[in-house]
Amino acid sequence: MTTLRLAMWSGPRNISTAMMRSWENRGDCAVVDEPLYAHYLAHSGLDHPGREQVIAAGEPDWRKVAARLVGPVPQGKAVWYQKHMTHHLLPHIGRDWLRGLTHVFLIRDPREVLISYIRSRPHVTAEDIGVLQQLDIFEYVTELCGRTPPVIDAAEFLKAPESQLRALCTELGVAFTPRMLSWPPGPRASDGVWAPYWYEAVLRSTGFEPHRARERQVPAGHQAIIDRVMPAFEVLWQRRLH
Repeated sequence: MTTLRLAMWSGPRNISTAMMRSWENRGDCAVVDEPLYAHYLAHSGLDHPGREQVIAAGEPDWRKVAARLVGPVPQGKAVWYQKHMTHHLLPHIGRDWLRGLTHVFLIRDPREVLISYIRSRPHVTAEDIGVLQQLDIFEYVTELCGRTPPVIDAAEFLKAPESQLRALCTELGVAFTPRMLSWPPGPRASDGVWAPYWYEAVLRSTGFEPHRARERQVPAGHQAIIDRVMPAFEVLWQRRLH
């Protein structure tokens, strides 16, 4: 049996946790929630909610994290879904280990991301929303692995989750199951210790939320961030899975 080690690269304020729920509910899939987060906080010194708890519960040594992610899959599952935030892959972290993973990129319009982000953290930089890093990682693994990874646009995904998941599963060579479309509400042992700070909506959810139009009017003082990241987003958006 060939194991699929699936690295899903997303920025913040996306549908990444709901996507993790979807894959975990397959039954043949182990998941890991933001395994580089502890190293990111320990190295950057940033003050995120639950910072010390996140570092204590995680693995601050990125080399150990990388070895685990390309090593044996928990419970011998056929699929290992690895939920990654693009900004957690800091520039000093080695990348050769990425060759051992299959990569997918989950994108969202940066204007929607920024507006959602500043509701919780009013100070934001272009690097915080992860789009620039996302394109950098996309280009790197495309060259490293010799193939173009799938790109999922969150807005289009929420309009048709089943057809998008079927297309993605076909692209990845795994069977689609309807179990990916719904899940029981509540917390999971696999959730990061930061779940109480960020996962309120997901903890209530039983499936992907219906698509609805989002605010895209960028608040005053933030347009420069959007101007900087939008070209990277547009490159990835052109590559999106139909």
